[in-house]
Amino acid sequence: MASELRTVLVVGTGLIGTSVALALRGQGVRVLLADRDQGAMRLARELGAGEEWRAAPSAGADGANAQPAGSAGSAGSAGDAGPDAAPAGGERADLAVIAVPPAHVATELLALQRAGAAAHYTDVASVKALPIDEARRLGCDLGAYVASHPLAGREKSGPGAARADLFLGRPWALCPTPESSPEARAAVLRLVELCGANPVEVDAGDHDRAVAVVSHAPHVTASAVAARLADASEVALGLAGQGVRDVTRIAGGDPGLWLGILSGNAAPVAEVLEAVSRDLAEAASALRALAGGDGTASTDITQLLKRGVAGHGRIPGKHGGPASSYVVVQVVIGDRPGQLAKLFQVCDEVGVNVEDVRLEHAPGLPLGIAEVSVQPDAAPVLTRALHERGWQVP
Repeated sequence: MASELRTVLVVGTGLIGTSVALALRGQGVRVLLADRDQGAMRLARELGAGEEWRAAPSAGADGANAQPAGSAGSAGSAGDAGPDAAPAGGERADLAVIAVPPAHVATELLALQRAGAAAHYTDVASVKALPIDEARRLGCDLGAYVASHPLAGREKSGPGAARADLFLGRPWALCPTPESSPEARAAVLRLVELCGANPVEVDAGDHDRAVAVVSHAPHVTASAVAARLADASEVALGLAGQGVRDVTRIAGGDPGLWLGILSGNAAPVAEVLEAVSRDLAEAASALRALAGGDGTASTDITQLLKRGVAGHGRIPGKHGGPASSYVVVQVVIGDRPGQLAKLFQVCDEVGVNVEDVRLEHAPGLPLGIAEVSVQPDAAPVLTRALHERGWQVP
């Protein structure tokens, strides 16, 4: 069932909300913005994300300090406004996207439905069972609502970090309830398509258990590793390479925002962390035994490392297909404008597709190493071309 979205209301102008707005604006959709944080709203508007919603209730932001709408806590049914009612000011959207922390989704949904803000509603919180259960308890109109979650983000937060292409090719979970109408499903599916994401329908409980494994617990473990660096010596920090940067990159996220996410999915995340803790405890015990001269303990370490390789290999590769084995070509590049563009130009000239690229800066030197991942048969072609053009290939 096709659904045309002409006007979309985005409540919460943080990273995800503003990115949704920018993506929709790029597709010619009129976007209305609501946020109690006027600074965030102003920046989102300056970025071209949309215009202020004149009839906005006291809407929360998707930052850590957002509060639920003042009118959302009182008793009564969200359907009192009627399915075709328009809010004061006439600013009624085809779809409202609620981009607030998980704990505030249901109260915002109730307030928006009472205001007759939109024909259909979705949210983009990273936890799904909690908002759905709370919305049902509050008496929200679940027929007009489909919970959703775009599996995309950055280690930065706020509207200034938003990107219109944030969702391109990314999975976007849809968690309809038995009450969700076909029209609401179609509207949210159209939203996902306009943002360039891949829709994946999943049960809310299954979703929460899945993101505990692939997103929430990894963030906690990355934070635990990064916390070790707070008291690390200057010598250790001076030796830090790409490995520790890769492991700790996501630990730079907003603690307040992540507290809200983890609180909303606490039990599934705890289960994953307990399993990780058991593995780490066994590894530590084996390493203590190795340090004491017990060579047989190496078996336990090897088994964990092998399980890690197996798990890493299950992460989907390009376009969602099986992970591919690439060859990394290392190239020394100067730390000055245009060097990476010149490197890519060589790849283009010899017809080599760049599957991935990583940069590692050399401490204390005005240069770095570009690690270019290519298909195995393309590696010698690229290496030869780089040598011929005077590039340093270690």
